[in-house]
Amino acid sequence: MSPEEHGSPQNPLHERYASRQMARVFRREHRYRLWRRLWIALAESEAELGIPISDAQLEALRAVQDEIDFDRVARIEADTRHDVVAHLRHFAELADRLCAGAGGVLHMGATSAFVTDNTDALLIREALELTEQRLAASIEGLSAFAEATREIPTLAYTHLQPAQLTTFGKRACLWVQDLLTDFDAVGDIKNSLRCRGAKGTTGTQASYLSLFDGDHDKVLRLDHLIARKLGFEESWPITGQTYPRKQDSRVLGALAGIAESLHKLGTDVRLLQGLGVLSEPFESRQVGSSAMAYKRNPIRSERMCALARKLITDSWNGSLNAANQWLERSLDDSANRRLVLPDAFLTADAILVLATNIGGGLRVKEEAAKTLVRRELPFMATENLLMQATRAGGDRQILHERIRDYSMRAHASVERGEENPLVDLLLADADFPLDRDQAESFLTPRNFVGRSTRQVEEFLVIVRAKLPKRLPVLDPELISV
Repeated sequence: MSPEEHGSPQNPLHERYASRQMARVFRREHRYRLWRRLWIALAESEAELGIPISDAQLEALRAVQDEIDFDRVARIEADTRHDVVAHLRHFAELADRLCAGAGGVLHMGATSAFVTDNTDALLIREALELTEQRLAASIEGLSAFAEATREIPTLAYTHLQPAQLTTFGKRACLWVQDLLTDFDAVGDIKNSLRCRGAKGTTGTQASYLSLFDGDHDKVLRLDHLIARKLGFEESWPITGQTYPRKQDSRVLGALAGIAESLHKLGTDVRLLQGLGVLSEPFESRQVGSSAMAYKRNPIRSERMCALARKLITDSWNGSLNAANQWLERSLDDSANRRLVLPDAFLTADAILVLATNIGGGLRVKEEAAKTLVRRELPFMATENLLMQATRAGGDRQILHERIRDYSMRAHASVERGEENPLVDLLLADADFPLDRDQAESFLTPRNFVGRSTRQVEEFLVIVRAKLPKRLPVLDPELISV
């Protein structure tokens, strides 16, 4: 990095968190080359419908479409105070050098939203495709963990208090199911995404109707041609000056859904690492703390939660922009969208990269999990022990009171850090007609996990049926986060 770059404003999303792939989607060069692609698509479509635009003019436009002098654009914008006009005039200048009048056929009938909104639709589609791939990779990694740990018992918690037993794989399926919901939502939005098309200044297509001498059919055909050239099934049939901002709201809502899912994943991993039964990846040279050298902090999960909260709050702008569009449009959404849409995708990308990294390196600490299970299982087994002792001739009401009394003593022992003495207390009671072998036969952890293992196996069949057959290969930069 040059000294000048060291002194430039910092954008951690670009520099630290998101992948180069997602950052490339929102690079200024990419955006402005799409503007030129749109201007060419409009000129080509108008030529196809009879507007006098020559092949030589179109060839000149295509020949210079990737040449952008950003210093020249900046000088024009300083005079015009209009970014679209600045890029349009620069493009026209370049084309006119190759073919006289080539620049003059640009932007006929269009308003600025023709390039800005249609480009946003293209960028959103491209970013959704990458997001969908990231989701698939995250789901696959967590699914592999769920399958590998589907039989390993662990404590299940409600209110963060021990409840019953589950398995590590069953709990992981809770995370996978949330992400699968997000995968479906992103796919639905991507497949229903629409461009603005060619609608004119306020959406009435009056300028195009004038261009085609009142021929409504040609105006409709122009709109359809633009959509197809951009790879969309259709454009929005009704717009104001912009496409409906509810499209942005839906997109941001889907990205916020990913953030919700991954914040829960990150929170659960942090809690379980604190309990000592699970850990996120920790590399051999990784430093947990600048002061406490022994620490193994769950920094990936913490970072994922931090970024997820940012994405959730940023997504509210989608609803606010949609709600605050005045009549055919107002411009108070413009600066907001320029910031929020790229940042939302970059943040979603960053947390999905983290989720894939975490899911691929989760490590179960089985002995620690067994210790917790041994401590709590006698309490969970008391109902079964009560029923068996009653069947063996004991008085149910007397035995129930004894279990309650011994349970209170056992809780006190556990709170002092001692082993759970509940089974020993029960077996030492002459009124409790069970021997040790009978009692311990009811204390096998796998007898208390219900259908957890089978649920994992059944659910993963559903998951893999939805995922693409060939998952994308992650960038080398993303293997270690």
